[in-house]
Amino acid sequence: MQLLNLGVNHHTAPIDIRESVAIHPEDLQDSLLDLRDYLAGTHSESMPEVAILSTCNRMEIYCAANDATYPDHYLEERTFDWLTSQKRLQGDALKPYIYSAKETDAVKHVFRVGCGMDSMVLGETQILGQMKKAVEFADQAGTLGTYLKPLFNKTFSVAKAVRATTDIGTHSVSMAGASVRLAERIFGDLKNSKILFIGAGEMIQLCASHFAGRKPKQIAISNRTVDRGDEMAKVFAEKGLQTDSFPLQSLPTRLHDFDVIVSCTASSLPIIGMGMIKTALKARNSRPIVLIDLAVPRDIEPEVRSLEDAYLYSVDDLGSVVNE
Repeated sequence: MQLLNLGVNHHTAPIDIRESVAIHPEDLQDSLLDLRDYLAGTHSESMPEVAILSTCNRMEIYCAANDATYPDHYLEERTFDWLTSQKRLQGDALKPYIYSAKETDAVKHVFRVGCGMDSMVLGETQILGQMKKAVEFADQAGTLGTYLKPLFNKTFSVAKAVRATTDIGTHSVSMAGASVRLAERIFGDLKNSKILFIGAGEMIQLCASHFAGRKPKQIAISNRTVDRGDEMAKVFAEKGLQTDSFPLQSLPTRLHDFDVIVSCTASSLPIIGMGMIKTALKARNSRPIVLIDLAVPRDIEPEVRSLEDAYLYSVDDLGSVVNE
């Protein structure tokens, strides 16, 4: 049997590399099937198993095969070739950022990831939910089997045991908490600040809860699905906060209203560009604006960082705050 884990993460690759290999949820099923067929080739005696985990901090591919016709390093070489061709990348440019583990080392790595020991925030629990979703996707696509299924099931039980018997994560600073600290570096007390959250996923909900604890002047939600944004705004309105909700297409005319913008969507392209921020800053009479981009691929064009009075932070910047 051959077992392989191959990928990039926040330890080995900067955000521009991670977003170049990120796999959008809408493309995940096709990618799983395509990778499995690519690994099987034309002479395989049995069909390989594959799963893909793609988050803001990592993109990892898990493979297993039991085929006597596969030579040593076959899975590793074929998986790397598939990734570079799928993302139209030069192998030499990507190779310095790639890590891989095989057999026992691969098992250890999956355990570490599931337990939050390999996360930017040591001991965070979100990665376990993300891994479960990745396994669910692979199971629905039919690319799991007698090797990867037990591996992930064991990973989940190990993670549960680690949570129950150690203090990992007890005192960790979350990415959401780090976002609040970055905003407070610019504005100090946030009670007079208006906060806009773009998206309505798990990370945005966590961030919104942290910011709500600072009792800001207003919390607003902008989301592609307006109903989800309304539901989220309602939760904070019931806590006595002033709230608002509006569709994404209204962003260009509303950005200038907000002091802090936190974005985390599943968009494959930036939704906020230089022009939008320039217009917003002009309307704000150069009052500063803090932009926290938690998405990979990024929601906000990185060139925005060059604008005076625009303070743009990426996931990697948050990692530095967490380390401090």
